[in-house]
Amino acid sequence: MKNLKKYSIALSILAVPLLAGALRVEVGSPAGNQEALAKQAVLVVRTTACHSPEKTTMTATAEGVVNGTRKSIPLKLISLSMPGTFAVTRQWPEQGTWAVKAIATNPEYKDYATSAVVPVEKNTAQWAAVKHYYHAPSEAEVLASLN
Repeated sequence: MKNLKKYSIALSILAVPLLAGALRVEVGSPAGNQEALAKQAVLVVRTTACHSPEKTTMTATAEGVVNGTRKSIPLKLISLSMPGTFAVTRQWPEQGTWAVKAIATNPEYKDYATSAVVPVEKNTAQWAAVKHYYHAPSEAEVLASLN
């Protein structure tokens, strides 16, 4: 029992550095951000990175199916005053089924990406269906969000 306690303490101490400095994509409603609302954002994406946050790159695409045809539209992210935070405006057609795919990468986190896929109906993100990944989402993962 004494050894188990030692191992538990050691494991908890070792686990902290694994979580510290994590690169992550966070998505949220523009409702709480006056700047994003002024820019008519559908959603806000933010990246977290403790190691060299200035080197983090965020990209986003609108992923959709229109009349049975798969579409992918690169999105222009609008930088907000909070570093690493961006407004996403509607840059895709009204017809079809759509999701926003956001991916963050940073050279300090070699061979690693973090992402989120947010299904969108009209101009409203479907928050209950948001998926976070610790990799760039596969085509199958994007399609699952569109169904």
